[in-house]
Amino acid sequence: MTAMADNGGTAAEARAMLEKAATAVKADRTTALSQMAKGEAGFKDRDLYAFCGGADGIFSAHPSLIGKSMRELKSPDGDPIGQKLYGAASEGTISEVSYMWPRPGSTALTKKVTLVTKVGDQVCGVGYYQ
Repeated sequence: MTAMADNGGTAAEARAMLEKAATAVKADRTTALSQMAKGEAGFKDRDLYAFCGGADGIFSAHPSLIGKSMRELKSPDGDPIGQKLYGAASEGTISEVSYMWPRPGSTALTKKVTLVTKVGDQVCGVGYYQ
């Protein structure tokens, strides 16, 4: 278990990536969302990646879910994650949303914490496994 945790991103790394994403979205929204979607410019590291959803509830940046509903996203055990992310997101603050989600390459549910903030009309986050 420790080896698996060592290979994943930490809470501090997730926070740093989210802060970088928020700064990038403020500076140049279009470029930042494109880089996040492609995992470029430091927006993907091991199991950490930055993502955003627009005011319409649709993913505007994500490695595989662009165009799908972020607001309607649910965990495999039925937890309404998307609603929680939108509810917790606030401009200028970083909030935590916890839920169960499988690690990449696994089907076993593991506790995941997503740090989330709001940047203009975008709800952006980065999640890490505990």
